[in-house]
This record gives sequence, C-alpha cells and structure tokens, in this order.
Amino acid sequence: MRKLPLLLLSTVAAATLLLAGCSGSAEPESSATPEETAGATSCLADLASGAGSDAVTVEGTDGDAKVTVPAGTEITEPERSVITEGDGDEVLPGDLVSLRYQLVDATTNEVLSSSERGPDGILSALLASQQQQISDPTQSTVFTVAAECLPVGSSVVLTLPASQEGLNPSVLYVQTIEKLPTIASGTDVEPEAGMPTVELDADGAPTITLPDGDAPAETKVAVLKQGDGATVAEGDLVTVQYRGIKWSDGEEFDSSWSRGAAPAQFPTTGVVTGFKKALEGQKVGSQVIVTMPPSEAYGASEGNELQNESLVFVVDILATTPPEQVQQ
Repeated sequence: MRKLPLLLLSTVAAATLLLAGCSGSAEPESSATPEETAGATSCLADLASGAGSDAVTVEGTDGDAKVTVPAGTEITEPERSVITEGDGDEVLPGDLVSLRYQLVDATTNEVLSSSERGPDGILSALLASQQQQISDPTQSTVFTVAAECLPVGSSVVLTLPASQEGLNPSVLYVQTIEKLPTIASGTDVEPEAGMPTVELDADGAPTITLPDGDAPAETKVAVLKQGDGATVAEGDLVTVQYRGIKWSDGEEFDSSWSRGAAPAQFPTTGVVTGFKKALEGQKVGSQVIVTMPPSEAYGASEGNELQNESLVFVVDILATTPPEQVQQ
C-alpha cells in the first residue's frame, strides 16, 4: 500500500527538482523526533499554468467538486491553474492549513484518493518549506506546490505527469480553507503538583524548569492546555511543536522551537514510547508535558547521546490525520 504523499512527492520532485539542496529524512527511532527547520517565506515552485492544467474542468465546490480531465489531454510536466482565487491571507510554505483535495487519474478520471475519508472531508496539512527535510514520505510537499502563494480560500488543479513507465498521469485538486494555529490554542489547565513547571514566551515557546526530587520512575503525562479538536489515535500523523530537555541537567537536546518555530510532523508510532503516550488520546489544540524514564525513552542504547537519560517534553498538538488518509 503506497502512501499518497510519497507517490505525489516522487512525481513532483522528479519533474521540478524540488528536493535539490535538501537533506535526507530524519529517523525518529534514532533521535527524539524528526528534525525540522524554519519555514520558508517564498514559493517553492511557483508553477505556471499550461495547456494541460487549463484543460481540466471543475464542477461544483467543496466536497461536491467534480474534477474532469478531457480525453486526449497531454500531461507532460507539472502545471498549476487557479480555478477560484480566495480572499484570505496568502498561504506560504511552512504554514499549517486545512484543505480539501482530490487526486484523479488523468486517463480514466477515477478518484484515486480524497480528503472525504477524513472528518467533514477536511485534511490538515503542514506545507513543507525548502529548509524542511521533505524527503520524509509523510511530508505533504505536493500540497505546498498546489496551495502556495495564493490566498486562503483558493482552489487549484495541479497536473502530475506519470512518475514511471506504466503509470497514468494524475491531477490534484486542492481547496484551502483556513490557516491553523501553530501553537496550542486550548484552555489553560491548573499545573499538576510535582511536575516540571512551564513558562511561555510571547511566541508560545516553552521554558521548562525541573522540580527538586528524583528522576521519574514511570512515564507521567499532564495537560497544560486542554484543546477541543480531534483525538489523536494510534498511528495518526500528528503535527506538533515540541521542546525536550534532559532530567539530569535540564539541558535542551531537541526542539522545533529552536529551529525557528516550524512545526514537526510524524506518526505516533515513529517516536519513543514515552512521547507516544503523551500524544495518543489527547485532543488537537492541547499542550501536554510528559516525563519519562530511560526505559520509555532511549534506554541503554550504546552510543546514543540520550543513553540512560530521563527526558521531559512539552508538546503543542496542532493537527492529527488518520493513517488511512495518507495512504492509498
């Protein structure tokens, strides 16, 4: 079963060289979480329209949109045509947005994949920036190419030539709905006694202060802000901001905030057990703090910088996507 973004990423990357100068994907099992860097401030591809994309018709709006590629349409390179232009803020790489999409086989007009499988037919997408490690197959690079540098509320079609012999070309229809917060938006919760304390700066970045006492003997999770969004389930693709410190000396070892406040995105099954426990069962919009012993972090992994370390993470949960929605 191929993951949708990987299929689309390989198509766009091969044709437009979007990955030039980008580093390889991080491995969550060998570092605390995937490494991300600051969001971009300009377009990645800024694709022009062409005969192929202009030939595509879209009837209807929202979840009822019907995308049709006329017979004989030649799709030989990526092109983007704007169907409707919205009136919201401009969408840039690095933004977190909600959107609807359809991926259509350009030869048969069969809908290959659709956000209609998600809640209310809406997908939350982190628009990858050129500085992000966008070779990770869970990154939504193709949505960036479709939605970038247009106002929120716009709808577009993006032509995707066949990535290899024997495959049909395809067309991606994307409609952006709104920009989403990049920090936890939930209601403050009274701090739990005995847990590390957290102070937020003006941008929402946390400073973590450890309490007196012994390192944690078991993983403990406390909610700092209570969100009211979708609940994170096992295996979901989550979008988060996070900061991690070592219990032994309070030093930071990993943080999305330190790389310019660009959110990170990864499956809950791709991180250490203690971090996984902090995510699953929580609601989008929440901020949580988790303390974990080495046994649910990196244990006695020889040579790992976090060998035998107890860890603390503060995590803002920004979006969650069921695994079936990023596969086809």
